[in-house]
Amino acid sequence: MAINPENMLASASLIHTADAVGAAIDRLALELTEVLHDKQPLIISVMGGAVVFSGQLLPKLQFPLEFNYVQASRYHNQTVGKEVLWKVTPGDDVIGRTVLLLDDILDEGHTLAAIKAKCLELGAKQVLIAVLTEKELGHAKPVQADFVGLTVPNRYVFGCGMDVYGWWRNLPAIYALND
Repeated sequence: MAINPENMLASASLIHTADAVGAAIDRLALELTEVLHDKQPLIISVMGGAVVFSGQLLPKLQFPLEFNYVQASRYHNQTVGKEVLWKVTPGDDVIGRTVLLLDDILDEGHTLAAIKAKCLELGAKQVLIAVLTEKELGHAKPVQADFVGLTVPNRYVFGCGMDVYGWWRNLPAIYALND
């Protein structure tokens, strides 16, 4: 059976409007500026989900920073996570640095925990995490976000960089599949 992305969107529930997402990103920019303005951090975006979030957040940060990316995933265009698959690992530019990881969602936390651990293993002085969304799971996660834009329910969400079967990362609002 072929997946019809238009039908998925038409039957989904709106969780956060584009205006709510924009307001959350503005708030995060202020919080990050307050904490990082004098640290000249290395900001690492987790591809591909964080590309939309990073692209909207970075121009709002009013301090010097360097930018890079990693690519690690557990989902592989599916709705259930598996083992972490590395495509691009952190580089030597993390050594002795304050690193800020940007990601679209803190779900179970395994991917972000692995990325944070890898940065620390490579010699990062400090690793902070900022996520556009955090899923409310009701149990402990292996890593905590230092900065959270919005919370989402324990449902499969998409939009704003988050995909569903590879589709709809480009939506400006956040939706959830209906059970």
